[in-house]
Amino acid sequence: MTGLNLPIIGYMNSPYKEKFGIPRQPNLVQVESYIDMQAPYNDLLAFEGIEAFSHLWLVWQFHDNKNQQYSDKFRPQVRPPRLGGNKKIGVFATRSMYRPSPIGLSVVQLKEVKKVGKSVRVYVCGSDLLHGTPIIDIKPYIHYSDAVQGAQSGYAQEEPQRKAVIWSIDAEIQRDEYLKKQLLNAQLIDELEQVLSLDPRPAYQDDAEREYGMLFAAFNIKFQVSGELIQITAIAL
Repeated sequence: MTGLNLPIIGYMNSPYKEKFGIPRQPNLVQVESYIDMQAPYNDLLAFEGIEAFSHLWLVWQFHDNKNQQYSDKFRPQVRPPRLGGNKKIGVFATRSMYRPSPIGLSVVQLKEVKKVGKSVRVYVCGSDLLHGTPIIDIKPYIHYSDAVQGAQSGYAQEEPQRKAVIWSIDAEIQRDEYLKKQLLNAQLIDELEQVLSLDPRPAYQDDAEREYGMLFAAFNIKFQVSGELIQITAIAL
């Protein structure tokens, strides 16, 4: 046997509409999202007892890798962003999306499971998944075996440093207009600021004059970075 055929049980509905800006690990940003379960897995009986668990493991597929190379052109080394994007190390010593099997694993906080119309949705917090990500499996997180005290995490032992996030005058005016029209809310603003505080730029880019853009939920966000400060310069639908 040289491969596996796995069912897709659901799809992630997330404010991360593109790869740029997604936190590089789960639970760095407390963004709320939900899994839209697919038939025949959209059965509430399949979730009986899940409310006793605070967190879940999500097993999912890296589905949007435009340059993904599989076993015919195996890439044994990659450049992790945490190391500046220049140093190469072994792919199995990273969580890089470019790997032999494009499978991801994330632990998230369970909020609730409920039926919405004909859909069954699993609401979670802390996901690092792109909108539309196929979900392969859901498993309960078991704290006494899944959390290892004193574990060593190599080059990622410490949580990444965060930067301060501010709004330009123009961006504040735009933000307040969307708030007034109820197209934006305080929770989404807080989630956006958490995402930007992690500085989503590639590690090798450091141009204070450059304006960057990213999609978040329904909004197109523009921002600039200078030292330890990130300024949102525009927000638009």
